[in-house]
Amino acid sequence: MADRTRDALWDQAAEIYQRICAHPFITGLTDGSLGRDRFRYYIIQDAHYLRAYARALAGCAAKAPVDAELTMFAEHAGVAITAENELHAGLLADLGLDAERAAALPVGPTTQAYTSYLLAVTASGSYAEAVAAVLPCYWIYARVGEHLQRLGSPEPLFQRWIDTYAGPEYQAVVDDVLAVTDRIGAQVSSAEWDLMRRHFHTTARYEWMFFDAAHRMEDWPV
Repeated sequence: MADRTRDALWDQAAEIYQRICAHPFITGLTDGSLGRDRFRYYIIQDAHYLRAYARALAGCAAKAPVDAELTMFAEHAGVAITAENELHAGLLADLGLDAERAAALPVGPTTQAYTSYLLAVTASGSYAEAVAAVLPCYWIYARVGEHLQRLGSPEPLFQRWIDTYAGPEYQAVVDDVLAVTDRIGAQVSSAEWDLMRRHFHTTARYEWMFFDAAHRMEDWPV
């Protein structure tokens, strides 16, 4: 069952990943044509997202049945906050904003929906459900980072962001979470496995939607 876990989950994400790589937000990063206003929107929403994602990871830590996994997810929650404070601060400065002003800007509809789903699952679901829900952000970002690193960007600002998610350090983090996912997958019941698949597929879809919202500079319609 362990072997099926990551493979079966990726089967649900493979087409989504391909569509992300073909999305004009991503192709605009690699050819340099993406407008800075769209990238600025993305970075602002990503800062909002990471604050909530850190809380979702803390929720995984709280449910972890073994100390090593509790420690891992707690550390990852701290890293998410550090990334929000350090990487985004530098990028926002180059985009004409500081962190305080960015934090005061509205949370977009997709960001609100995605983070609300994550926090609901990690608060009320089982440990297996929580891990499945947070996994696409780890895994899809690593794969997209590899794709972007191969192509590169003529825009230094975009390349700086790409480098964050394409290095071996980040891949090692993802590998650790995949190992936990395989361990869980070897033990869950069929009913819980179905829930894991559903949550994983939902948040993988939200990953595509997050890039699409940035490209559209999505706002609340009313």
